[in-house]
Amino acid sequence: MTQPHQDPLRSHLTNLLSQPQAHATLEQVLDGFPLSQINERLSGLPYSAAEILWHLRFTQRDLLDYITAEQGSYQAPAWPEGYWPHRWLSVQEWQAEAEAYQADLTTTLALVADEETDLLAPVPHAQQPSHTVLRSVLLMADHNAYHTGQLALLKRLLGGGTSMT
Repeated sequence: MTQPHQDPLRSHLTNLLSQPQAHATLEQVLDGFPLSQINERLSGLPYSAAEILWHLRFTQRDLLDYITAEQGSYQAPAWPEGYWPHRWLSVQEWQAEAEAYQADLTTTLALVADEETDLLAPVPHAQQPSHTVLRSVLLMADHNAYHTGQLALLKRLLGGGTSMT
């Protein structure tokens, strides 16, 4: 569990990224996920749980890279194929993706907590001054919540119970 920060904005961002407020955490959703079905695509859905988890982890890492890259060193992956490669995962790869997600989340939380991080500063290589660290972290939180919700629904549909158990 992360420690509360004295700065209300940093504290809010920390909680938004790491606490079950209006949504479950990824850790809660993955607990008890039916691992034998992670690569199954249910009728009418374009992605499996494995593909969503991969995308979630990859995009979070990409946003972290976007925030922290030095001027001129960030290269965005091609859209959509760079973000949605439609790949199968073994159970070990699934677990590695979940661990990498948590590691990058921990790095993001440390960045948010660091008072040297100017949350309102534009990202160094951004094309638009509105692309601040704060905007990028909020985008990450929104994206994470969206796809965590998809995984919670898939867990239930695949017979893994609710996201909170």
